[in-house]
Amino acid sequence: MKNKFGFILVKPQLGENIGACARSMKNFGFSNLNIVDPKFSFPNHKAKATSVGAYDIINKTKVFDKIENALNPFNLVISLSARRRDINKKHISLNDFYNIINRKNLNIGLMFGPEASGLSNKDLSFSNYILQIPTSPKFKSLNLSHSLTLICYEIFKTLNKKNISKKSHSLRISSKSKISSLVSHLKNLLDKKDFFVPEEKKRSMIININNLIYRLEPNDKELRILASIISTLSKK
Repeated sequence: MKNKFGFILVKPQLGENIGACARSMKNFGFSNLNIVDPKFSFPNHKAKATSVGAYDIINKTKVFDKIENALNPFNLVISLSARRRDINKKHISLNDFYNIINRKNLNIGLMFGPEASGLSNKDLSFSNYILQIPTSPKFKSLNLSHSLTLICYEIFKTLNKKNISKKSHSLRISSKSKISSLVSHLKNLLDKKDFFVPEEKKRSMIININNLIYRLEPNDKELRILASIISTLSKK
């Protein structure tokens, strides 16, 4: 499904930015890169050097002299802009972007402008939507490769939501009964060490201990290690 996404860099000025873009694309499983009118002979040594393990993407990158030709493979194009433009084009949020990503039977192109100036209004006229990555209002301009990396990540996260969620829930958390046993063990040891003094503060101290330990989400191995540490420290 990732192959339906392509990235278009319009008039890039730095080879190292292209290399970094290629590397980020490969990090998230993308490979389709088009370049329009680069300001140097492509590929140069800086693009190759910064691509590191993504030289295969640099190798098969297509170079065009016109935006229209670079966009031909796509039936929907989203342009990235650091600022809102006063043109008759729909500006979308990241939530809108997620909905578009999940649409079927679409080849989606993501278009990025040159480092110094970004996409011109004419460049933007070829797109369906304009997307602005949320940033601090005090400094909105993002590096080209950073902007592309964020978009790659957002697409990857959306397309792999089930797998990511499954992995995050695969860790088996210890049962509350095992945590209760640990807490009881700790309280008994603290009682023997006359920790709960004065007596009138014992209740609030126990509540604080409960709050501290019960909010943890340890697995069985971590719980055994913690119990062992507590037991060891209690010995003379």
